[in-house]
Amino acid sequence: MDIALVRVDNRLVHGQILEAWVPFIKASCIIVVNDHVASDFFRETVIKMAVPRDVQVIISSIEEFSRNFTYQEGCGEKAIVLFSEIADALKAFNLGFKFDKLNIGNIYNEVCVQQCSPSVLLGEGDMQAVKTLLDAGVDIDVRRVPREKPIDLRRVINSIGS
Repeated sequence: MDIALVRVDNRLVHGQILEAWVPFIKASCIIVVNDHVASDFFRETVIKMAVPRDVQVIISSIEEFSRNFTYQEGCGEKAIVLFSEIADALKAFNLGFKFDKLNIGNIYNEVCVQQCSPSVLLGEGDMQAVKTLLDAGVDIDVRRVPREKPIDLRRVINSIGS
């Protein structure tokens, strides 16, 4: 399977994913990587019911996905990997799921230390996770839908210190 998009969105599967990203990428699979959803039959069922039948849905815990999922870039069907938190994406990265690009679509934090866009409000923990991923060479952009102009998160982070 070809991982075409790795995204953090606290809503996981919703309209922007199904109506914008899936057709744009021509994805035939959505992989939800979330410990809470993977252990909650009801939430898993609701997510699967929301996705069109021609799109496969895989739901996995972070550790199971990171250690056991086989993928190759540019080979096979295209997939979207969804995390609900930046910390989850970082945990998967540290456990072996290596990616070089990360899209952040929606993050809400009540204790916001940095607002990157109207839909991305980062807390202190989010900022630390972002910095760790950036230091590891991951390009991180902020945008809700594919046609929106991406915001380079490295520039946002660097402008804070200025």
